[in-house]
This record gives sequence, C-alpha cells and structure tokens, in this order.
Amino acid sequence: MDEYLNAIQQGDCIKRMDSMPEGSVDLAFADPPFNIGYDYDVYQDSVESQRYLDWSRQWIAAVHRVLKPDGTFWLAIGDEYAAELKVASGELGFTCRSWVIWYYTFGVNCKNKFTRSHAHLFYFVKDPANFTFRNDDLENRVPSARELVYNDRRANPKGRLPDDTWIIRPADASGEITPDDDASWRLAIAPPADHARTFTLRPQDLDQCFQPDEDTWYFPRVAGTFKERAGFHGCQMPEQLLGRIIRCCSHEGETVLDPFSGSATTLAVAKKLRRNYIGFELSPDYVSYGRERLAGIRVGDRLDGSPEPTKSAPATKAGRKLGSPPPKRKVAADGSRSGKSVLTQFDHAEELALTRQQVLTERGLLEAFQAEHQGYSVDRLVADPELNAGFVSRCQQLGLVGDARSWNALLFRLRKAGKLAHIETVRRTSFEWADCDAYFFASEIALRLMLDGRQANSLDEILCDPALAMEFDEIAHRFAPGFSPLEYRWAALKLRKEANNARTRGAQLKFPKSRFERDREPLVSWDIEKAPDEHGVYLLAVPGAGRAGKTLYAGETLNLRERLSNHRSADGLKELSTHCSVSVEEIHVQSVSIQSANATMLAWQSCLLTRSKGTKLNYAELWAR
Repeated sequence: MDEYLNAIQQGDCIKRMDSMPEGSVDLAFADPPFNIGYDYDVYQDSVESQRYLDWSRQWIAAVHRVLKPDGTFWLAIGDEYAAELKVASGELGFTCRSWVIWYYTFGVNCKNKFTRSHAHLFYFVKDPANFTFRNDDLENRVPSARELVYNDRRANPKGRLPDDTWIIRPADASGEITPDDDASWRLAIAPPADHARTFTLRPQDLDQCFQPDEDTWYFPRVAGTFKERAGFHGCQMPEQLLGRIIRCCSHEGETVLDPFSGSATTLAVAKKLRRNYIGFELSPDYVSYGRERLAGIRVGDRLDGSPEPTKSAPATKAGRKLGSPPPKRKVAADGSRSGKSVLTQFDHAEELALTRQQVLTERGLLEAFQAEHQGYSVDRLVADPELNAGFVSRCQQLGLVGDARSWNALLFRLRKAGKLAHIETVRRTSFEWADCDAYFFASEIALRLMLDGRQANSLDEILCDPALAMEFDEIAHRFAPGFSPLEYRWAALKLRKEANNARTRGAQLKFPKSRFERDREPLVSWDIEKAPDEHGVYLLAVPGAGRAGKTLYAGETLNLRERLSNHRSADGLKELSTHCSVSVEEIHVQSVSIQSANATMLAWQSCLLTRSKGTKLNYAELWAR
C-alpha cells in the first residue's frame, strides 16, 4: 500500500487497483473517458459501445473492491453513458445518494439540437446506512435565501447545504494566472458582484444561465427578480468542485483515489485538504505533469478559485447594469410622478445603442484574441509585447472603440466573466525559479516602486497600459539588465500568484536569528567570496537605532553569491541608494544559507520580511502585517 500512497502510478488503473489491498480507500472520484472521440495521447476514446460498457464495469468493480465498507464513490460522466453506468454501479453494489448536475456553459454551440451545458456527478456509497457525509461542517454550507435576501431572523445561522445543481466556475487553465480585480476601474463591462463566483444562491439569480437553447431547463416559482452572471464550461473539473466533494465525504488523514488522474486536480485538492491520495494514469506525459504539479503544493495551500462563501457572501442586489440609463418615471398631467417606471422612446433607443456597442465590442475582442493568441492564455497575450501588438493591431483593424489599455482591460473582464472559456489554451507559459532567479528581485522592486509612486494601483493596470508596462520594464532593467520585457513581466505575475502561499508558509518557519545577525557589514566593501553558491536569504539595510535605521530589501535567491554580486555592482549600488535616499556606504548586508526546495521559494523571504516588519522595496503582499 505504501508504494501507492501520495503518488501517481503510471499504468492501467484496473490492474493497479486489483493489486491494492481490499478496503483500503475512503473516497474515490473518477472522471473517466466518455467514449466520445476525445483526442487523448495514449488512449483510444472511441470504441464499440458494448466494449466500453464492459470495460467500465471492470474498473467500477475494482473501485468497489478497494473502497472501505463505509467508503464513497463519485463518478463524473457525460450524457452518452450516464444511465448505463448508473445502473451498472448499482448492480455492482453501490447505492446512489444523489444525482448532481454541474451546470456550465460556453460548450460547443449546437445549431440543430440543444447545446450541452452540464455534466453528471453520481454520488454513490457502499453502505447506505454507514458512510461519511460532513453536513454540519460550516465549510460545506452556503447561506440561505432567507438570510441573504430577506434578512429573516428565522434563518439558520449555519446556512444550508447546496442544492444538487452546482454552478461553479471552471478552474483556470494549467499554468495560467488569474489577474487581480481592481474595482476602481470604470469599464464598459461591469465586474461580477460576487468575487468568489463559486456558488449561486438560487437559479433565478442568474441572467445568462438556463437559456432556452440549453439542455438544462429551469422554470422558477414566481418571486422577485435576482440577477447574477454566468460563464462556465465543463472542460475540466474546478478545484472548488473537487473541494466540495472531498470536504463533504472524507475526513482529514483519510485516503482519496482517482483512477484516471489526468492533470492531477483531484490529487492536488486532496493534498491541500490534508488527505492522502492515490492516482493512476495511463499517459506518461500526464504522470510527469501531475507529479510536477503536486511537488509544488503544500498541505494547507489554498484551492484555486475563491473559497465557498458562508457568512461573508454578499446579498443579492437588484439594480441596473453599469452603463444602462436610469429608469424614467411617468409624469402625470398634474406634474406628479407615478410609482411605475417606463422608458421613453429616446431612452429605449439609447439603451439599444449601448447594448449594441457593448455586444460588438465584445465580439470584436473575442475575434481579435482568437486570431492573435497563438494558443496562449490572456495573461500571456497581455504581458507579451509581441503578442499584444498583434492583438491591438487587430482591434484597430476591426474598428473597435477604445485603445490598447481599454482593450487589454476588457479582455481581462471577459475572461473573468467566463466568456473566453470556449477558446482553448494549448500552450503553457512557464518560467521556473531557476529561469527567473537572476531578475525576479528586479521585477519585485519595480512593481513596489510603481505602486508606491501611484503610477498604478495594481499589476493589471501596469500590464494593460503599454506606457506603464514600458516604464516597469525600464525600472526592472536598471536593477537587472539583460532580460526581455516578457521575463520581467511574467516574474511579476509569478510573484503575485505565489504571494499568498508564501505568506502562509512563511508564518510556519522559524528564522535562524543567531546565524543571521552576526554577519552584518557594508555592501560596498563586502567580500564576494563570503557568499556561497547556494539557496539563501539576505537583508539590505541601513543600521541604526529607531528611525535612524532603515530596512531596504529582503530577498531570497537560489544563488546568494550571484544575487549579492549584482547588488554590489556599481549600477546595483547606485539604484539602491537612489531609490532609498541613502548613500552607498550606508547600505549593509546580512545573509544566511537555507536548505530548502523550490516549492517553498519566497516562504523564507516572507518570514524575513515579517520579522523585519516590512521594507521599502519588497512587494507588500509577501509579509504578514
């Protein structure tokens, strides 16, 4: 059993499960091939129907054997074989407790039939009288309409369990980075009111879901009008969806099995939620990618996407959309205003014009992105000067209203609303720590200086505005010359993405204070041979008591000698002294080697930042204030 635990094994899942001890798994989640002709690299997803069903019975039986008597089995499947596999699972000894529908949209549009917009999630148990279902845990509950909408004192303060139709945003494509949300931008497309976007209180809270041309229909009871937004699709399972299943149906320390590991999302969520995990995968490439993904995760890391909101969820709000005209009240003959709202002919025409402009702009942006993204993500297209130049040129050719900054910003908004989900990202952008170590600190300093200088309020503002992005590149170049704009910018995105995990990991570390404080000396006269060619952290500061002392920068690097040599160079010292308003001779250095792995990069830096109570040049989100 130990050889399988907390690992992905390459090979046939039936043979692998048959070699496992009976009754050794608490929870199994399977998202098998659907037999619909999907292009896998080593598996033929189009076989004769009876052959597929026979194979399905074999692996489901293997799952049943390895589950404990109180074990749980979740099965994700498409329409084609949902009924057959539900029946087969029952015949093999499982009892179905729930048939959950995960609603999504932006699938392949169908002209001659209803567009598919859901996936089936069967919730089975081995023993209907003995199973794990953590229904009282607050993290597994959502607010009720009675509490959020009607402010009814009779509402259960613990909330309620979710319905069995789940509307959850899809996980971001592998390797991609979600931009931050700056509510101060006043754009034509309003950001969603619910930042989490991981649940919808009621189906009637949606204004784009459950459309007449989709195969999930909803007929609501007559009630108030509540509006939200849609934008989901079923290409991959979101971490939040797997989080709900794993939290509800297993306890910490128990074992979760995924016989079709794929990109290892089930295993990643299990590891983050402090469960043991076992994965099987036929493709060697997927195994390699899954192992790499798991190596970068630590127990307790946040799930991708926002957590399920409970008490902090915003109430449903009625109101007009950003950019729409206010309703007009009817004026009676005596000049009084009635309570009814009507639109004049002029108002109606204006509303149609605004709607048409927004629709055309959205369509143009979608067309430009699809034509120019070359298989990369939105983040890459905006951050890469060459790709972005092609996108901006295409928008100009299409005659869209706006400029480069607004088009880039609107593209981010469309992505956050789920309206780019149907455009596949097939090429990853990945800069490993070893690739960016030589200039990572320069990107961090450039970002801090621009945010402090009020040139921008967020990294997104910098990247969306070509002039600000060039200014960012110039600052980073002065601290670490010789790298491309894409490298500087992607390092900043990597920094923002990793900051939260670094802060939580860093809070668990104990800093070697005694080793660190005995090596303080002026950087200008520092002996380069004193620093080892290895992973470590360092502090640049101006010594002194009280206000006389200044902490300038706390860094972490894979090679202390190379990094401190950069700071010690004439240009490096000049930039530090200029931006920190100190003389070259005042800057002192302290450093210490750290035995650590790439997965904990920035955690020691965050630990040092917290101990130093912040610095002038570090990214503020790295330290716990």
